[in-house]
This record gives sequence, C-alpha cells and structure tokens, in this order.
Amino acid sequence: MGRGILFVTTDQQRYDALGCNGGAIARTPVIDGLAAAGIRYERAHPQNVVCMPSRATMLTGQHVRNHGVWMNGVPLPAESATVAGLLHDAGWRTSLFGKAHFEPLLDPFLRFPENRMGVTGDTDDGKPHRGFEHMEFAAHGSGGPTHYGGWLRRNQPDHMGSFFPALGIDLEVNSEGGGESGAPQVRHNPVPREVYHTDWVADRAISWLGGLDLDDDWFCWLSFPDPHHPWDPPASELHRVPWRDLDLPEGYPVLQAEREAAIDAKAAHWRHWYDGTLVTNFEAPPRWVPATLTTDQVREVNAMAHIQNELIDEALGRVLAVLDADGRGNGTDVVFTTDHGEFQGDHGFLFKGPFHVDSLMRLPLVWRPAPSRAVQPSVVSEPVGLLDLAPTFCRIAGLPVPEWMDGEPLPMSPADAGAQGRQRVLTEWDSVHPGGAEVHLQTITRHALVCTRYEPGTCHDGTEGELWDLDEDPLQLVNLWDDPTRRSLRDDLVGDLVDALPERPRTPLGLEAPV
Repeated sequence: MGRGILFVTTDQQRYDALGCNGGAIARTPVIDGLAAAGIRYERAHPQNVVCMPSRATMLTGQHVRNHGVWMNGVPLPAESATVAGLLHDAGWRTSLFGKAHFEPLLDPFLRFPENRMGVTGDTDDGKPHRGFEHMEFAAHGSGGPTHYGGWLRRNQPDHMGSFFPALGIDLEVNSEGGGESGAPQVRHNPVPREVYHTDWVADRAISWLGGLDLDDDWFCWLSFPDPHHPWDPPASELHRVPWRDLDLPEGYPVLQAEREAAIDAKAAHWRHWYDGTLVTNFEAPPRWVPATLTTDQVREVNAMAHIQNELIDEALGRVLAVLDADGRGNGTDVVFTTDHGEFQGDHGFLFKGPFHVDSLMRLPLVWRPAPSRAVQPSVVSEPVGLLDLAPTFCRIAGLPVPEWMDGEPLPMSPADAGAQGRQRVLTEWDSVHPGGAEVHLQTITRHALVCTRYEPGTCHDGTEGELWDLDEDPLQLVNLWDDPTRRSLRDDLVGDLVDALPERPRTPLGLEAPV
C-alpha cells in the first residue's frame, strides 16, 4: 500500500473556527477528530496575511522575501522550486483541487497558465505545473477563470448568477450589502448544496484518488475556497447557524468610544480605514466603510462563515471516508490549515489587510500523522509558521529538506519543539495600492509577545509600532509600543526581528494585477 499526504487548506479561516480550538459555533467533528488523534498547534502564523504571498510560502517553504511574492497580484515565477516538484520528481503522484492563486485571478488576456487551464479545462500545462501533474481550480463562486466556473456553466447555467460577484469590477456592486442585515458581500444563495464549490472540490479530489493504484505514493492539496468572502453559502443551509441567536464576538468592542479608543492606540492606517478615508489594499470592498458596521451585520457575517466552515468539515469527511474504505487512510498523513485569518467583527472590522493581530495571524493548524505510524497525540504551543509545511512534507516522504527552504519540519510534541529551539515566527506585509496607499510592516511573535514595526509609507513615518502582551491583553487593545517600562523589551524584539528577516530582493517582482 502506498503512502499519502492529504494537504487540506481553507481560505481566510480563523483559529477559533474549529471546535478543537475552542470554537463554539461551527460543528467541526471531522477536523476535531484529526486534532484528537494527532498534533494541534496553538500558535501557527502565516508569513503574510493575504492569499498569494501566503500560498507561495506554503508551496515553497520560503519567507516572502525569498520567494518574491510580496503582495497579491505578483505571480510566483514559473521556475520557482516547490515541494510538489520535489515529491513529483521522487515518484509521487501530485495534484491540487480548488483554489491555487499562485498567479493573479484578474487576467482577461489569459497570460498565466493556471487561468488558461481553467478556461480550456486542461488539468495540466502540457507537463506538471509547479510540480502538480493534475490541477482543477475553483475560486469563490462562479467568477474567474476556473474549472468550477466552466463546469457550472455547462451543468448548472441557471446558477451562474446565484453567487455574489466577488471578482466584479463594478465597485458599487462589490461593496453592496445583502442578507437580512445589509452586511457587505453577504447573499442568500439559491445554488443547491451539491452544486456549491465546496462539495465540487471534494468530488474532484475523490475522483482523482480513485484513479490511483493502491501502491502509488501521492500528494493531494485539497484547497477549499471558503470561508473567504463573499459569504454566500447555499440558502438551504442557513438553518445551521441562525444569525440572530449569536452572541457578539469577544473581540468586538460594543461601545463605540471603547472601540475607537482601541483603534486610535494602533498605527495610523487603522483609523484611516475605519473612517473610510484611506484604502490600503484590495482585500475589502473599496467603498465599504468599517465605521458603518452594525452589530447585526457582525452576527450575520459570523453565521455565514460558520455555515461555510461546517460544509468544509463535512466535505473533508467524505474524502477521508473514501480513503478509509479502500485501506489507504491508515497510511495517509493529513495536514489541515488556512492561508490567513479574518476579522469577523474583531476590533470593529471585517475582511483583512495590513493589520498584524491574532484575528488575521493566528491560524488553525492540525497534523494527523498516518495512523500506521502510531504517533502520540500532542498539543504544541511554541510558534510555528506556514513556511514549515513544505519541509514537513519532505520529512513525511523521507526526503531531505533542501537548503532553499527556510522552514523546518513541524515539531511533533513540545519536547520536539524544545529540541529544535523554536522561539519566534515572522510575518510581514508590503503593499502599494493604486489609490496611493503604501504600507510596510514586519512582525515578530515570540512566546506571548507580538511586536510590529512600521517602515515609512503613506501614513507612517517609521517610528510607529505595536507591542502586544497576549498574556495580559489577549484581545490586543492596549498598545505597549510607547510604554517606557517596555522600551528595552521592545528594542530587543525589534532587534531580533531585524536579525531574523531575510534581506529584501534588490529587484522586486512586478505587480501584474490587483488580485
């Protein structure tokens, strides 16, 4: 019987989305079961809190400055070394189903091979693409150049317009509200459950797995597009989480004065975005103003996201059941994570952007080693990063970790983490928005301390920063950056950050599209 690696990712999912991480809304028994039988990581961070840079890190095992994808719209070079390429060269069968996003999605002239494949229906680029011999793409709904969009057009043409148009160029439509609360990018979607992209992604993976020989070694990246906005799950599933019954998130300051005081304690671009005076990224509707967010909208968005979380858990369960039925589950490692988080009301915001707080940086990460290996279940609280995933896949496959990877295999226990000397994880953001906003920040997380420095940009002069003590202030409301009693600690953290970050490339890769 061959070995398998099932790499499962969601898009824009919070740490507390899962029951095993303390989540009390979505029912996620499948992922919770994986955590109970494997290793659950309590402090996993991305190296960037937006899709393309983070996904490039997962594929290459590199810091952003080394793989070069410094913001959305910057394509990962086709010649980049990848862990999928290493596995394929070692004889493993390789595939990806769902959201790839290593190249810009807004590509009307189909300059990029992934988009061409999505339009033509091809499942490869004439040879393995980025190390994957088979790829079938899905994005958020029917939009974009994806295999799912083509399948929907052929099989369910009446539902092409059922989804919220996330990739639409109409800024008014992109920013409009819906549902019952008028929440931005919420829609009650009439698409049948079995036609929704979450089940489609699982179906395509099951089909590919069924075509393998039982002796094949295989690596399958199962990449669900949800719970990323827009929040438009099938209307038939809305009964799962009645939004009016939800409590407000602990991280949402209900009192306006308290909320705005906490925002003003952070770096300047927080307040500018809150008031709608500065758009710093493409990751939120450009004409939506966070200060207009209502408590009902927070509740409805949370309900929609958790409905999507439940559908993902159930779809993953179907894939695992197929592997167990033919005997391959016993030899399959399963790794589950996401690319970055989501505010979902925390601090008075939705969506994401250049904001290095736990809402966006603390990620779910579970590794269930193959049951045949009889690994002791464990919880690791030391910091790890998404750049550690690719080296972990090498370790599972029995391959040496190449020097071009920056990460190291994930620890399998607290003792393992201690032996590795794990102390810190780094996250950075660079963006230049066509509207004029330029934002640069870097963060070090060390134990319960999160320290962010800002470089000069549109509204930062290079002296601003944020320092959070998560033991004292888990909701990150009290910024200690200018606290004189923490000055030496702050300087130590910044020095550690500067020493640990790779150098920026002399010639950055070019920005090709907004997203």
